Parts: sequence; C-alpha cells; structure tokens
Amino acid sequence: MTGKHSRTRRITSPAGLTASAVLAVALAVGGTVGAVRLTAEAEPVRPAAIDLSPSTETSAPETSSPSASPSASASAAPSPTASPTPSRTAQAPSRSKQRTARPTPKPTAKKTTARPVVDTGSCGASFYWQGQMTANGETFNPEGLTAAHKTLPFDTKVRVTNPANGKSVTVRINDRGPFIEGRCLDLARGAFAEIASLDLGHIEVRYEVLG
Repeated sequence: MTGKHSRTRRITSPAGLTASAVLAVALAVGGTVGAVRLTAEAEPVRPAAIDLSPSTETSAPETSSPSASPSASASAAPSPTASPTPSRTAQAPSRSKQRTARPTPKPTAKKTTARPVVDTGSCGASFYWQGQMTANGETFNPEGLTAAHKTLPFDTKVRVTNPANGKSVTVRINDRGPFIEGRCLDLARGAFAEIASLDLGHIEVRYEVLG
C-alpha cells in the first residue's frame, strides 16, 4: 500500500509572483483592519467622566463662625460711653409761670317757681281755733296753714308777713271772715304761731296775694 503525500506548488513565473505579493499585501491590510475593528468593538468608547466634587470656587453663604477674628468682634460690640453726669435741669416753663387763683365758678341762674304778686296791702290779723266746718266745706284744722278772708277766692295763696320781726307764712284761703272792723285776715292758730306769739291775739301784718 503506497502512502499519499502532497507537494507544494512553486510559482516561478513573474505574473504569479506579482499576484502572490498583491494577495499577501491584501491579507496583511485586511488583517490589520479586522484587528482594528475587533479592538473597537471589544473596548466601547466610555463617556468622559464628570467631576461631581464641590468646586472650591463656588461662593458659600457667609455665616458667622465662632472663630471670627478678634478685630471683627471688637468692632461689632458698642464702645462703652461715659455715663452722663447728673445735673439739675432748668425749671419747666409751666412751673415758672405765675400761678393764678382758681377761677370762681359763676353762679347759675336758678329757676324760680315763685308766684307773681297780684295785690298787696296791710291790715290787722287775728287767729281762731274752734273746730268747725270751713266755708268751702272742709273740716277746719286749727294747726293747718289756712286762713279766712272776706272776698278772696277759695284756694288763693296769700303770703303774710309780720313787720315787727320779718317772719312770713303762706296760707291758703278756705274760709270767710273775720267780721271785726279793721281786720282782713283770720289765720288758723298754727299759721299765726309761725309769725307771732299767740299771747298777742292779733297783730298788724302786710299781705301779698299770689297769683
């Protein structure tokens, strides 16, 4: 049994040598390109790294720190000032003015309810005390401020004054009398006692008829 073996063909012609050279160059170029491609695919391009560390140039907000310079703290503190020397001030203008006396309040006019005088005169007056009915139908009160007159209407007010002592009393007419010459008023005992002593019996009086 015979063994097979191969023989290497040798190209000896000039055309064959040129073709072989071109092929070798092509293979070499193609291998280089492929190697480049494989390298590019195997190592993808990484993005540029971003520096996230804080920049030293960024201005931070100014905060007061305890390690401030002594000169700054000294300038911020108010400088002590000398306490003012106590001294007496000038007298206030209001106290230097001459004081005046308190103004006297003006008296206010009082409303008067006094009745006007419609008639005046003088005559003798006496008193009486017997219990009886008066001319206008009232029960006589010896201690009341009433009087009797000959003609004045009932309930007329008459002011009777004793000129000897200046005492006065106002009486209401509710009866008729007196019927003695020279007398025009007969007062109840209580009214007569306001201006004179009962021991006198009768006196001269001045009367004023009030409207």
